[in-house]
Amino acid sequence: MNRKLIALSGVALLALAAPTVAVSQTAAPVGTLAKSVDIPFTQFTLKNGLRVVVHTDRKAPIVAVSIWYNVGSKMEPAGKTGFAHLFEHLMFNGSENAPGDFFVPLKEVGATDFNGTTYFDRTNYFETVPTPALERALFLESDRMGYLTGAITQSVLDEQRGVVQNEKRQGDNEPYGLFDYKQLSGLFPKGHPYEHSTIGSMADLDSASLADVKGWFKEHYGPNNAVLVLAGDIDVATAKTLAEKYFGGIPAGPVTKLPVVTVPTLASAKYEVMKDRVATTRLTRSWAVPGSDNPENIALDVTADALGGGASSRLYDVLVRKERLAVRVQASNQTFAQVGIFGIEVDVRPGVDPAVVAKRLDALVAEYVASGPTADELLRYQVGNISDRMKGLEQVGGFGGKAVALAQGALYQNDPGFYKKEMAELAAETPAKVKAVTAKWLSRPVYALDIVPGPRDAYEEAAAPPKPVAAAADVPAKGTRGGVPASGSIADLAFPKVERATLANGMTLVYAQRATTPVTRVAISFDAGVAADVPTALGTQQLTLNTMSAGTTSLSALEYAQARDRLGADIGSGSSFDRTTFSLDVPSANLAPGVALFADVLRNPAFAPGEVERIKNQQLTGIASELTNPNALAFRAVPLLAYGPASPYAKAFGGGDSKALAKLTRDDLIAFRQAWLRPDKATVFVVSDRPLAEVKAALDAKFGDWKMDGAGGTKGDLKATAPATPKIVLIDRPDSPQSVIVGIVPTGLVGTDELLPVIAANDGLGGGFLGRINMDLREDKHWSYGAGGFFQRAAGATPYIVSAGVQADRTGDSLTAVMGDMAGYLGDKPMTQVEYDRAIAGSIRSLPGGFETSRAVLGAMQNNILYKRPDDYYAGIAARYRALTLPQLRSVMASALDPKKLVWVVVGDAKTVRAQLDKVGLPVEVVPAASLGAR
Repeated sequence: MNRKLIALSGVALLALAAPTVAVSQTAAPVGTLAKSVDIPFTQFTLKNGLRVVVHTDRKAPIVAVSIWYNVGSKMEPAGKTGFAHLFEHLMFNGSENAPGDFFVPLKEVGATDFNGTTYFDRTNYFETVPTPALERALFLESDRMGYLTGAITQSVLDEQRGVVQNEKRQGDNEPYGLFDYKQLSGLFPKGHPYEHSTIGSMADLDSASLADVKGWFKEHYGPNNAVLVLAGDIDVATAKTLAEKYFGGIPAGPVTKLPVVTVPTLASAKYEVMKDRVATTRLTRSWAVPGSDNPENIALDVTADALGGGASSRLYDVLVRKERLAVRVQASNQTFAQVGIFGIEVDVRPGVDPAVVAKRLDALVAEYVASGPTADELLRYQVGNISDRMKGLEQVGGFGGKAVALAQGALYQNDPGFYKKEMAELAAETPAKVKAVTAKWLSRPVYALDIVPGPRDAYEEAAAPPKPVAAAADVPAKGTRGGVPASGSIADLAFPKVERATLANGMTLVYAQRATTPVTRVAISFDAGVAADVPTALGTQQLTLNTMSAGTTSLSALEYAQARDRLGADIGSGSSFDRTTFSLDVPSANLAPGVALFADVLRNPAFAPGEVERIKNQQLTGIASELTNPNALAFRAVPLLAYGPASPYAKAFGGGDSKALAKLTRDDLIAFRQAWLRPDKATVFVVSDRPLAEVKAALDAKFGDWKMDGAGGTKGDLKATAPATPKIVLIDRPDSPQSVIVGIVPTGLVGTDELLPVIAANDGLGGGFLGRINMDLREDKHWSYGAGGFFQRAAGATPYIVSAGVQADRTGDSLTAVMGDMAGYLGDKPMTQVEYDRAIAGSIRSLPGGFETSRAVLGAMQNNILYKRPDDYYAGIAARYRALTLPQLRSVMASALDPKKLVWVVVGDAKTVRAQLDKVGLPVEVVPAASLGAR
């Protein structure tokens, strides 16, 4: 950064700048942070070989149940790709003693974070349940481990095959969505266990027979091939009793043998080109490298971060920030159990010759391989990695909590505490060691794939759906084990006490203490949001926020990014319809320097002219990318239709208006900040393990004298003005194997109303996996991987939004199906007693799991202010749910929604879907994707 240029860049900067805030670089040492990461555990093994790992965490009355099977796509033989993942889906369709959808009994008891995943090395299933529902969860998991095959019928197989194929279409439909297939086949020789993708091929999925999938279960799903982790409100004695009760009688099965895997080295560098409908060329570089079974993968993690791990990385600084050759870079080291993939991606700046960028990229990588990381690059990664682990382990379960860390170590390395060895290895890394490991692996021949704009090759589609089977041949076996256990009662949510204070400059501080994790989360929320964007230059707010994170008057963009990383801090910004928020997540040991850096960003943004132009170009490229992305295209069109052109909420236009954005100047950004991002429009929210007095003192030290002259901006009338009349807007996106459909129903609701009744009422229609829309499109018809509807809540207007990705040849039928589901739910087939009971009980029981993390608490505190609710709103929310009645929910839903007002946005291939849409009965307006770039 040229500081002299900034200092002389105009009077406007001096007018808005507050007194300089000195930023301390003093941070807690790595060793101090590392001591905060600890997951004490006990393990034991049942006679049938099931390994059980137990971790006690009493912070909330919940238990995470996570079961990992030693089976993944690397075990699939030729011709059976995708089987492991297909079988994961079959495990959710009921077992012999718990027939029907697996999610029903979990939803009834308020389970959270329940799902399953499959990858190369494993298949896992997990749920977090209230403590009294633990026996139900263990019964369900054990029943599908020991009593599943009788429940798998041909119709169930056909149904889930269709769902999986739509999951594949959904991923393939994305820009760059076919890259993974090319990368795997480019790096690994034919027949290598990691050479094919986990999702598999359409042809292999088509060929899966009932005998195949039942054989797969018998080969791989025995208790001796699994690890069960129980983490949360449980002790070892209880765990032993329950594990033996529910799993002890299941006989052992065959032991899955790990395939013989080597890390392949290409004979010579391989360069390939693939066309895709993308906005800009993406250059990729890939190497096969060691997996978690080799400690050298840790050094490669360091290298990935130093090269392309974020705004402080080498490739970003040179290619994006300084030389302006690219708009995005990313380096990653994907670590699997037996191999890994080190990859680099560079999105070329439009108008720049990709060959020039490729040459520069290769030179920079070669320079790094020759020199290795600096001591500071290593330190930044060490601090960041430990901080991320600390924040993630606030959860007992889910996709990345304590149970995951323990299960992964147990399954892959036979050591639940393997995460500590990884941290010790990371702490022991030196620049010289990282350099040596990097040279060993990245000096080998590279696989390079350029993805360039152009039409895709013909898509590999699935075969025609199978014919229905005879009813007599499709009856699941009845179990003999007994019914699903009942769940005991649970106490109401104990929401943290919310306290208030006032900073020296008058800003309100809303605070709650959570002592379970040594992390402080701060959100400064400004009364701005989408509604405050400049109507004649949509995207001004986003450009302002992005530029404010690109350097201050005392720190260049690189210096700022480095300072943030040294503290293990996450500093970000974003906007909702009504609020613009800057956030800080930092280990509490680094609270003071973290707040100092945070204050510097908010109080002293440099708006360096060069950075403004660079980030503007990135945003313009982002808009171009939105015009190739099916979901982004849909939601660029939705706001105008939902709210009407005069509504401030109609400004939600993706990355903005490309034509207007191109004309924006530095002064425009300064003016926006001056009008909206000011202390008199701000409320400060904090959740921390540190006491209120300490937090307030840290904030007062850096924000207490923050004042800004002049008047702030004002918003227009927030209510929806003139939503569109019923029609279908078809956005033509050629070569789309799937269509994105979005339905909009304007309502008279506003966000400051008490919307709990309609949100609860929507549970049966669109509010989750078991909602009628999803069960119809996904489970019954298997035209979609997932579908649903929700009230898009904003302070001044709250339309109802339905969305789904559906296979292209069923686009019109899907619209008709959703309209039928809505008409029935609001008419002669209203919410049933079963749906009501499930919605109310599930909502109440899920509260402890839903507010397990400080991030969730912080969000709730902000919503209370926005929607004008008392600070103790959530402390009494269980009682509010209990007060709701079935007639009331039927009534409020019917009053809120009129399906005759539905407006549809469809993003798909017009030549495939137009004729289908003409049969729906609404006028169809065809819009080219490119036309949505500006408005």
